Amino acid sequence: MTTLFLTHPTCSLHEMGGSPEQPARLAAIEQILQTEEFDILTREDCPKAAVEQIERAHPQAHISLIREHTPTSGYAVMDGGDTLLCPHSYEAALRAAGGAVRAVDAVMGGEARNAFCAIRPPGHHAERQQAMGFCLFNNAAIAALHARAEYGAERVAVVDFDVHHGNGTQNIFWEDEDMFYGSTHQAPFYPGSGDPDETGVGNIFNAPLPEGADGEMMLEAFEQLLLPELSDFSPDLMVISAGFDAHEADPLAGLRVQTQDFRRLTQMLVDYAAETCCGRIVSVLEGGYDLQALSQSVAAHVEVLIEAGL
Repeated sequence: MTTLFLTHPTCSLHEMGGSPEQPARLAAIEQILQTEEFDILTREDCPKAAVEQIERAHPQAHISLIREHTPTSGYAVMDGGDTLLCPHSYEAALRAAGGAVRAVDAVMGGEARNAFCAIRPPGHHAERQQAMGFCLFNNAAIAALHARAEYGAERVAVVDFDVHHGNGTQNIFWEDEDMFYGSTHQAPFYPGSGDPDETGVGNIFNAPLPEGADGEMMLEAFEQLLLPELSDFSPDLMVISAGFDAHEADPLAGLRVQTQDFRRLTQMLVDYAAETCCGRIVSVLEGGYDLQALSQSVAAHVEVLIEAGL
């Protein structure tokens, strides 16, 4: 089986003025994935998520708020100023969530071994009733909950290596013992959550890293804390919140992870998934704001996913 690659032109029409979460992020990814070695990817456009699919993670009032605040021109401000809506934002958010849902359909339905979704806006800061941190709908949580609702997945794990803690995913999963959330992230740092003592109902596992931590420290956190907990949880599907802003070149953070560290971590997760959930992985793009570091790290990540499907 092949690796499915999902994106959509509308995801590049969403923009927030001079924000580092910019359309050029997807252009950089698509450019690097046009080389011959990526010809094996199965490529699809993201469909729009249905409202009822998003409602598994967010109440109708939140969905309506995003739709109604999307302007016909200019920008509308959410979350105190760092999260903006432009005229294309609502559709882009539907496409991002829809890409994650379609990826679950393909992987759980046996069409693809795994999938990578090059989507924006990102999602892991979006709480059940709050858009924040560039995020409108929580794509990873929507994907995980879709797997349970439509495919009977009894346990789904979201693994997050973005440099920022995924407070939104943690918020949505907080009381759901059949959903696992595990995260490495810089701390103290935005959004201020992600302490080890934040454990939900025993399903939340946070491994904060100090400023200046390198890839070895990130990998050690996975090996010593997150992967043993994942083994105990034994998920039917792994969803990866794939943020690449822990890279040493990233302008918004202070970790020192290298491109090859993301390759090694992806291989570690692929090996784990092969042993526990038949290799079923859905990876969704989160952060990463240095365009060269982002594109090279995504390429390394996708290369490992492709190799796992061969």
